[in-house]
Amino acid sequence: GKSANGVYGDWVEESDWSVGRILDAVRSLGLAERTLVLFTSDNGGTKTGDNGPLRGFKGSTWEGGMREPTIAWWPGRVPAGRTCDEVACTMDVLPTLVRLAGGEAPTDRVIDGRDIRPLLLNEPGAKSPHEAFYYFDKGVGNLDAVRSGPWKYRLRPEKALYNLDKDPGETTDVAAANPEVVARMQ
Repeated sequence: GKSANGVYGDWVEESDWSVGRILDAVRSLGLAERTLVLFTSDNGGTKTGDNGPLRGFKGSTWEGGMREPTIAWWPGRVPAGRTCDEVACTMDVLPTLVRLAGGEAPTDRVIDGRDIRPLLLNEPGAKSPHEAFYYFDKGVGNLDAVRSGPWKYRLRPEKALYNLDKDPGETTDVAAANPEVVARMQ
């Protein structure tokens, strides 16, 4: 039937039900402790969703267009009930799964992703393997912003610096108060 929350709500309900069926099957086959399940997206929410307090939506390089929740489930390996705020992305899935399977990522080409096993497995002191993260506008191929740690320096549509730890909604440009950060990011 139709969801009380419209088409978007109906999609969420159907996805939740489907993932539940997959997890039930993994458990019933006795494979839970040998199975990593990742549930994520490739971009932030659409305008029909709620990205608050983040600015922007799917297709933008504002945090509302880039951030998405990711759920990792692997009983006995990924600790339940914890969160991780380190920067990682879907391009990290390939090298991570290859390493978890005991292999090595290909060396005959550039692999932009990094192994995020320490983040997934909650290893002490685990940090993002990305020194910097680059936000490209897929439509025109321009570099829109660079992130390093809590700092995000926007080049387009205007030059601005944001401290995402203090201002995840990208509302206050702090470039004037942090010229050394701006210089490093440039």
